[in-house]
Amino acid sequence: MPVEFLYLAAVFVVAILGFTLLKRPLYECMFVAFIVLVAITNSWTSIWDFIWKGMKDSSLYVIIVFIISASLLSKTSVIDDFIAIILGIFGRMRGGAGFVAIIGSTYMGSLSGSGPGNVATTGVFTIPAMMHSGFPAHLAANVEAHSSTMGNMIPPAGMIATAFAILDGLYPEKYTISQYWLLLWGVAIWFIAQRIITMYFMCRYYKVEPMKKEDIPNLKESLKNGWKAIFLPIIVFVPFILTSKFEGWFKGRLGKASSNFTSSLLLFIPALIVVVAILLSKKETKKKMTLPYMYNEIKEGLLKVVPTASLVLFAYFVSNVLVTLGIEQAIGDYIASLNMSLFALALILPLFTAILGMLIPGSTQVKIFGGIIITVVAAAGGNPMLACAMLPCICGAMHGVTPPYCACVYTGMGIANAELKPTLTNCMVWIAIHYVLSVITMMGWLPLIGLIK
Repeated sequence: MPVEFLYLAAVFVVAILGFTLLKRPLYECMFVAFIVLVAITNSWTSIWDFIWKGMKDSSLYVIIVFIISASLLSKTSVIDDFIAIILGIFGRMRGGAGFVAIIGSTYMGSLSGSGPGNVATTGVFTIPAMMHSGFPAHLAANVEAHSSTMGNMIPPAGMIATAFAILDGLYPEKYTISQYWLLLWGVAIWFIAQRIITMYFMCRYYKVEPMKKEDIPNLKESLKNGWKAIFLPIIVFVPFILTSKFEGWFKGRLGKASSNFTSSLLLFIPALIVVVAILLSKKETKKKMTLPYMYNEIKEGLLKVVPTASLVLFAYFVSNVLVTLGIEQAIGDYIASLNMSLFALALILPLFTAILGMLIPGSTQVKIFGGIIITVVAAAGGNPMLACAMLPCICGAMHGVTPPYCACVYTGMGIANAELKPTLTNCMVWIAIHYVLSVITMMGWLPLIGLIK
């Protein structure tokens, strides 16, 4: 067994023992795990490189900015108006606001390409709406987080292009991008349905009932009083729709910098939303939103976001060490050497990528590990095109929700102000169901549109 397995195990042992036995905050445990990993790999000379690379990741700052902006948005009347409209439409359904989160976040994620950024952009609207309709805070955070990761599985997300490039390199000109995109939608339909069904039964378990008729806002009055609130999500969606639809145009003018343009949008949009929300708010809200008032709100927001941001940052440090060690390649070569059956691979591969996703970004897994997954699945009699289509499912979608990293879950938790333990406990149920569906899909047991033998 490769020594890289021991490095990965050391991280989990330190984090789990510190959190469960010593009762230390998870971000402290992750930082200690980082130091232990550097020590046992004797990587002291590169420690500042690991730290600096982690601090440059834009996702960290997206999480910080959006959680802070969410605290400001919650004080404006526009958010209340928007929630009233959602509840006026979906309040009669059990978990109605959750359906808005699943569909809206799935679509938004395909445009932004950032799981945590997607939770942040759509979660500031959907999470409060779910909580107002009876969702526990930790369930609202998980519905949004697991919906947002769906974006990595649906075209035109960037990870999809990376996966297809690997497939095309292994099987030149055998598959087209249009065929691949159609199959991705065929796979995604099942996972979207899975999330809707999971949420439905979660609502029953947590006794989330349809809202009482007298508590449901009158839709006609809500639209009359708060129609301006509809402009807020438009402000969020339009920039990403434009950058997605006109990606070639932006690349032609910005070159390599075009990849940073979307990240910049994620940092710029929160401030724009807050400004617009204040401008569209009622007069009494505008009077309240003075600079001293907003300063105090931002200060309180920072206190809430520090534990989440610290955990994500320290997880980046650990991830950078593991990537430098080449842990994905070592695990991939080891799996390839075992010559397992297709069923065994279908059981093990999603489990391994889920474990790797606890610390290593999904895009990194696809780049380094994707070719091995496609090759070993094809060698075992599986469909290489289907194996490629599953890469975003088992690498990208799982990365943002598998503890201890799970930046998507922490972002949702920060917006919902949910407690850590019930949030992660509920999260594990969602992960288990996603894993089972991944196994079934990889085996080809489900009808899939666009699948070519």
